[in-house]
Amino acid sequence: MINKTEFNVIIERDSEGFFIASVPELQGCHTQAKSLDVLMERIREAIQLCLEVNWSISALATSSGVIPRIQRKSIGHSLRKQGLQET
Repeated sequence: MINKTEFNVIIERDSEGFFIASVPELQGCHTQAKSLDVLMERIREAIQLCLEVNWSISALATSSGVIPRIQRKSIGHSLRKQGLQET
């Protein structure tokens, strides 16, 4: 059974013609490409990588009892959802 999760992807076009995609629900999840086809491939890969990193941080905190300290103040809401502390 495959667990599918859907995310909102915001796509914009810059002044040089590049498409830029970002996922608001995942901090730092963004990419760019010249074509929409390539952009969609890249944003799927970026989402997968962001989820793997988030899972690794959560697993580390759970297994070691250590709560990682995150420096970015702007992600407090998402950190609380994950049970992490913000500095």
